[in-house]
Amino acid sequence: MNKPTKSRMDVIMKITGSCILSAALIGVLALATTGAFAQVIDTRIGKIETVNGFPTAEAAQKLFNESDFQRATQAYLWGLPAVGFQGLHLAHLNVFGAKDGEVVLYVTLKDKAGMLTPNLTTIYAMSFWNLEKQGPLVIIVPAGASAGGVLDIWQRPITDVGQTGPDKGQGGKFLILAPGAPDPKNSEFITVRSKSNQVWFATRGLGADPAVAEATVRKYKLYAYDDRPNPPATKFIPVGDKTWSSEQPRDLRYWQYLHDVLALEVPEERDRFFYGMMLPLGIVQGRPFTPTDSQKKVLTEAAVVGDLLGRLTAYSKRVEGTEVWPDKHWEYALMVELDQTYKGYGQIDERGSWFYEAIGNTVGMQGRTLGFGQLYLEAQKDNTGAWLDGGKSYHLRVPPNPPVELFWSFTIYDNLTRGPMITPQGAADISSRTKDLEVNPDGSVDLYFGPRKPARANANYVMTMPNKGWFTYFRFYGPKEAYFDKSWQLPDMDEVK
Repeated sequence: MNKPTKSRMDVIMKITGSCILSAALIGVLALATTGAFAQVIDTRIGKIETVNGFPTAEAAQKLFNESDFQRATQAYLWGLPAVGFQGLHLAHLNVFGAKDGEVVLYVTLKDKAGMLTPNLTTIYAMSFWNLEKQGPLVIIVPAGASAGGVLDIWQRPITDVGQTGPDKGQGGKFLILAPGAPDPKNSEFITVRSKSNQVWFATRGLGADPAVAEATVRKYKLYAYDDRPNPPATKFIPVGDKTWSSEQPRDLRYWQYLHDVLALEVPEERDRFFYGMMLPLGIVQGRPFTPTDSQKKVLTEAAVVGDLLGRLTAYSKRVEGTEVWPDKHWEYALMVELDQTYKGYGQIDERGSWFYEAIGNTVGMQGRTLGFGQLYLEAQKDNTGAWLDGGKSYHLRVPPNPPVELFWSFTIYDNLTRGPMITPQGAADISSRTKDLEVNPDGSVDLYFGPRKPARANANYVMTMPNKGWFTYFRFYGPKEAYFDKSWQLPDMDEVK
């Protein structure tokens, strides 16, 4: 064996046939017969052994497994918008029997029970379309009180339609083109281009009368551009008495959803590193998803942790500017920009937070237009900072003169499914449109939430369920100046002992 240098002599204790280092982090084993040295390095994933600087076979496997797991958990967060898109699309196809281009109507609480954080006050109409297979999409938007948009697979808006769109609620004709498709330059249409082949259309009827709101959304028409000389009637499909869910899976199905929705697309430049990160995971563009047993194990474990990370990202936001009012626990629910970038960086946490618990993003949903669109405030904690608990009772007083042109609504969501909390009461929201809502003489409204209805609550009560956590969105429809200048503020919820 070569004679150890002085520096090695300082740290090596000779034992018969070998040398061993005893230190806090690194142990060095000198092999007398070969002259090789092994290091045992303590890491957060356990001890990693190398020989002459090279990891042993066992160490290499451990490191690769950890690398795959880390890549998969981050890919889980990255994929949330696309998987949310795919989950709702699969419900249309496989649960409601709605083909692409047919419109599903969501009217009741049961209709919307499987959706991520739906508004329960207005009717929804939604459809999907494949621009590559079906050609350019025509959307005829009727005049009237509706607002929505067309989004790509990453849930970036291609255009708003209705009151917050370029038609301004007066009605219009839209033409949606695929990436790279020729533009017919038809001045009859408002022409926009998608960044993905698959697109999602969604709108809501905003009329106070539910019958009028439904009649308005039923006037929307969707058909292929080539069919414009004799367009077929748009088919509207009710959800019906079906149990369904579009929440992102917490198991291997998540990766099947992600693979399948990406398989129909060309990778965008911004996403190429994530495509590269997924190669060792068995998610490869142009190939079927057939993961090995070891890949299945890593992906299944990563889906569980990815879901927990998504939950944490949503409910414990660590994004600058999340707080709405000082010393209160209300947060801006929607912090992601339309193109999902801000100040030159991609909004990883902002995007993960919103798309873990919600679906959709449009100009109208940004809440930045005085008197138009929607604004979403979120709370998961009471005035003490404790998580909202379905087994406890809470009180909230909505101050007088809420700054809305249309209405406000307060909806309770299950923190695991992110859908409306289902209770024997059969209601998960309360709004300024709630029948028999009691208003105090000064214009304020007292609201009550909990497992048991207080005697004084009357119509101003929403039931929660013991052993369930919950969060809420407070929505402003048509926010007014008093919201923007913060002269009107919403208090926190107080626990009622």
